[in-house]
Amino acid sequence: MQTLTPDIAEQSGKRAIERCHTLSKISEMDNGILRQYLTEEHKRCNQVVADWMTDAGMTKWQDEVGNQWGRLESKSANAKRLIVGSHLDTVPNAGAYDGILGVMLGIELAELINSTSLELPFHLDVVGFCDEEGTRFATTLIGSKALANEFDPQWLDITDNKGISMAQAMEEFGLDPSKATDAALLPESLLGYWEVHIEQGPVLEDQQQALGIVTAIAGAKRAMLEFIGQSGHAGTTPMHLRQDSLVAASELILAVEQLASDCKNGEVATVGFIDAKPGATNVISGKTVISLDVRAQKDADLDILINKIQQRAEQIAKQRKLKLGWQWTHAADAVDCDENIMDLLQQACSINEQAFNSGHSPKLPSGAGHDAMAVAPICPMGMLFIRSPGGISHHPSEAVIEDDVTKSIAVLYTALFELQKKF
Repeated sequence: MQTLTPDIAEQSGKRAIERCHTLSKISEMDNGILRQYLTEEHKRCNQVVADWMTDAGMTKWQDEVGNQWGRLESKSANAKRLIVGSHLDTVPNAGAYDGILGVMLGIELAELINSTSLELPFHLDVVGFCDEEGTRFATTLIGSKALANEFDPQWLDITDNKGISMAQAMEEFGLDPSKATDAALLPESLLGYWEVHIEQGPVLEDQQQALGIVTAIAGAKRAMLEFIGQSGHAGTTPMHLRQDSLVAASELILAVEQLASDCKNGEVATVGFIDAKPGATNVISGKTVISLDVRAQKDADLDILINKIQQRAEQIAKQRKLKLGWQWTHAADAVDCDENIMDLLQQACSINEQAFNSGHSPKLPSGAGHDAMAVAPICPMGMLFIRSPGGISHHPSEAVIEDDVTKSIAVLYTALFELQKKF
């Protein structure tokens, strides 16, 4: 069966959404959603997901860093692994679908393959990654980086806001910190990685499309900048004698917006945090710290924009006789999606277009980071986006359209069917 019937796809989509709502109740917050790495909520979530994997006919296991796995075993000798998944952790006061929906759809895909008795020439592995958001230990993509042999043992010494180290948290969770690097996978054993994710942006909604094929995940760099001037009395210091750090920061913020707006390849730059000291109404700010987040689909474009921002910051500091401090806090290279996987997903969208009125499913880049970018060094990866109403994510108002989710499971099934035909 190359395609699903609309009623079967609708049933799977509804169940995936319902399960997202079920998991949303496993939370550290009383009136919101929060699931952090190596917490009791993480453990309970994995247990529930593992049961659903078993119900779908899969074997289940938890790896050395706390990722939850399920497998539909292939009968083929020396079968490779096709991994489908996303993350199960959340930011504070999160929505119900970011990451989680992708895992639920992976389980639904396994359920459909099992129920139709389709014998795959490869293992179908579904993974619920343990930590993509980095909320507890300020280190993102822990679960997926571990698969790519990029788990840094120094992370074990990082402490959370209660002073608990990652190593201690692993032990309390039931894991052995000394074996964390054993979660790494052999690249030669992997066929590919697919991730379905809500878009977290407004592009698909603007184009009135349910689904989109991701072309690349943006590279990103983050920094904390500080302008250091001189605090002074707001009434007695003449304007021409001031070394006002807040005004300098404000000037740079406007420059960041303009420099990014002038770019031609979809580059973006954001200042989301400002801290002016001493922070009194009648005192000139002597020190101001701001954050900087810059993203681009190509690393070369990212570097060009950052250089322009740096030059402007230095110019502002010099003109205003201020000191400029610059500390990089995060860097991730841009990652292209695999052309063959993009073509396969596009083909599956086209096959289902008439039955599900799914639209033309445009290609678009991802401005947000995903587990797929961490897995990319060890195997081909691709992503399917689902429309986000209002472009809202990381917020309780995060939503999906039920019919869009129905279309996504139909596309996943067809893509898998077409892939197995090639063996």
